Parts: sequence; structure tokens; C-alpha cells
Amino acid sequence: MTTQLQKAKRFHKLHVPGEPLMLFNIWDPGSAKAVAETGAKALATSSWAVSEASGYADGEHTPLTFAIDNLRRITEATELPVTVDVESGYGDTPRKVGQTIALVIKAGAIGCNLEDSFPENGSLRETKHQVDRIRHARQKADETNVSFFINARTDVFIQVSQDEHNASLVAKALERAEAYAGAGADGLFVPGLADLALIAELTKASPLPVNIMVSQGANISALAKRGVARVSFGADPYVITISALQEAARKAIPQ
Repeated sequence: MTTQLQKAKRFHKLHVPGEPLMLFNIWDPGSAKAVAETGAKALATSSWAVSEASGYADGEHTPLTFAIDNLRRITEATELPVTVDVESGYGDTPRKVGQTIALVIKAGAIGCNLEDSFPENGSLRETKHQVDRIRHARQKADETNVSFFINARTDVFIQVSQDEHNASLVAKALERAEAYAGAGADGLFVPGLADLALIAELTKASPLPVNIMVSQGANISALAKRGVARVSFGADPYVITISALQEAARKAIPQ
């Protein structure tokens, strides 16, 4: 069996600008097995999908113990590397964020998304505060033998509508990217950004490989040409699955 360390090292190598790692997000062992059987190179959870599938609301309302148990069952169901969406780290202090990272590593994950906004209202944390949180996550990860991949998510682009995205916001994201890289982050996740010119500007200057979130049918080739290293689908796979289930149910159940 492939060890967690081997999976982590392999996962790092999959982040190649121009040859993006494709992550069709999953939420439980069943969805993990289904996506793995398609030839996927790695798996990633979506916190929104995990929450919705489990009867909770997104925004760290899913109990951490439940989320960790769900993660453990996913990692036990597949030989692929699994990265987990831990939202803001389930911690009001950097120390608690570090404790969460220790739990997800123990559950078999080789990476995580860690966002820089407050789960209760979506407002951005100050950069220096997020740096402390990432640094504690990095320290806890480094206490293990797992080369844990911290995908630092910045929410600067989802604070405003897409027609307000501009070079100024890219500059703000790059400032955070530099700070997060210095704290030990391995990747930069920028949900909400879709403008190809701005994406190219970001990837060209970012000290970290860039993760873009898309919906089904997105032009992946165009993103690759702009230097994107990772593409994720977020909640889209769950929405597609539930829509297909509802449609099948409508056809099966007499009206």
C-alpha cells in the first residue's frame, strides 16, 4: 500500500503550472470511489458538499468530529492522495488551527484548503493574523513525517462582484500570497476569479502554484495556457449529482 508520505510527495509533484491537476470534488467514501474509478490522480473534498450531504450548513457548522470521521472513511476508501477543505481551520486561535491540522493528518489527509475569511460572516482576516494561522498549521504538519500541502485560500475576489475584479485586486492577492508563502503555504487558491487576463497576471507573479475554481464545461485549456497549476470544481459535482438523483426520482415516482 502507498504510504501517506508517498501520497503527499506525489501530490506536491502534481502541481505544474500549465498542466493543472484536476480535482472533481467529493464529499463521502462513495463519491470518492466513483471519482477515483475515472482515473483521477487525487481527490479533494468540498466543505459545502460535505455539509449539505450530512444535513449541516457550510461555514464550520458541521461538527469537527463528524468532519474528521468522514475524512477518515474517505482516506480508507481510496489509495489516492486526499486533500480536505477545512474552511478556516475550525479555530478562533492559530493554536487551534494547528490542532485541526494535526487531526486531519492523523485521519489520512495529505493536504488542506485553509481560507482567510471568517466563517461567521465571510469578511477577510488581516493578513498578519492569517499568517499566524498558516504558520501554526505548518508547524503542526512539520511535526509529522507527512509533506502536508497547505493550499492557502484567499477570498479577496469573492468579496466583490466579478465585474469589479481588476489589477488592484490581483495586487492584493499577490501581497497575501507572498505573506502566506513565507508562513509555509504550498499553494494559492483564489475562488471567484474567472477573468483570464487577470488569472495570467496572477500566475505570472505568484510565488505559489495557483488553484482556480470552475464549473463543469469550463475551458481548462485556456486556464492551462495562463499558467494555472490546479483546477477544482467546488460544490458543482454535488449539485450535479443531486440534480441527477432528483430527475431519476421524478421519472420513477408516479405523479
